[in-house]
Amino acid sequence: MPMELTLTTPSQIPLEVDTITLELARESSADQVRATLIQRGNQQVPLGEFFDVTGSAADDGTLVWRGDCSKVKLIGNKLSGGRVLVEGNAGMHLGAEMTGGEIEVRGDASDWVGAEMHGGRIQIHGNAGHLVGAVYRGGRKGMTAGEILIHGNAGNEVGHSMRRGLIAIGGRAGDFAGVGMIAGSIFVFGEPGIRNGAGMKRGTIAFFDAEQSPEILPTFRYACTYEPVFMTLYLRQLRQRGFPVQDEWLNASWGRYCGDLLELGKGELLVRDAA
Repeated sequence: MPMELTLTTPSQIPLEVDTITLELARESSADQVRATLIQRGNQQVPLGEFFDVTGSAADDGTLVWRGDCSKVKLIGNKLSGGRVLVEGNAGMHLGAEMTGGEIEVRGDASDWVGAEMHGGRIQIHGNAGHLVGAVYRGGRKGMTAGEILIHGNAGNEVGHSMRRGLIAIGGRAGDFAGVGMIAGSIFVFGEPGIRNGAGMKRGTIAFFDAEQSPEILPTFRYACTYEPVFMTLYLRQLRQRGFPVQDEWLNASWGRYCGDLLELGKGELLVRDAA
């Protein structure tokens, strides 16, 4: 039986729950977790003022958050293993700096999902905010490994300065996807925003909606049209993860644009051929 944290008293002031780790849930009783201090504004308060706590994560290594946690920040922060499930919405910094394990959100998430993550997997069945898998302001690298799978839409600056890993957006993406990208892969299955790949050095940004082709910046150059083998492997992996993948994408042709030529110029934008 997992440990379940059920929201009983919503707060208009954000709650920062980085002290409620999976390690704590494994080693502590429900009463001890309930007494653990969290940050609310400029005050520290016991988690039990806002959440009811039941069960134990000692056996199955699972922590469940229930309710509309859109004002609850830092769920799964620095997660290293096990599983965190959010039965509802999640607030900012979900899975930030995590190194392993799995986070699943059966709702929407806010900004900074998987910021500077180093491993593991995040799967969001709804929408996400801005700066998915991005670098924090003043930092050097965004996510360096792992997977972020968003079934719905995402905001601006997806994968800002990402170094490795995979981000898949099932719906619409905002502007500046892959801005400052160092390496890694971003897949956008819905409508793209503008200025994709601005300042990217390496990596791949693929656009699957052939009817809504992205705007290509003038600092990218058309290279060829081809059928990349790695794309089929990635798509089969996404299908195994439960991500919706159409059969026609498995053997599609792709237009390849190299850039950003203001940087190293070793990145690529792949645009699926409508034919």
